[in-house]
Amino acid sequence: MSEAIRIRATVRDGVGEIRTMLPHPMESGQRRGPSGDPIPAHYIETLTVEHNGRVVVSGRLGPAVAANPLFAFYLEGAAPGDRVRVSWRDNHGASRSDEALFA
Repeated sequence: MSEAIRIRATVRDGVGEIRTMLPHPMESGQRRGPSGDPIPAHYIETLTVEHNGRVVVSGRLGPAVAANPLFAFYLEGAAPGDRVRVSWRDNHGASRSDEALFA
């Protein structure tokens, strides 16, 4: 199983900030290894962020995104104790999903 998604979710004055780091190699398929052979493409294709079970961010990524991407989102109406869930799926069919509570 892949490394856990790091999620920091904080609230100030009713506005939530979600900062997340997705541990993933994000290989584009364009680079070559030490032997000169191409390194196969391996990257996140979809990213979803849910707030209390409701999708608030849904997007597609591609091979041009750097390894271990960091994303930040703001969300109105968040409150301490609300649940945030971050999920991804990559081009190899692997997926990961983790949750945190707003503080």
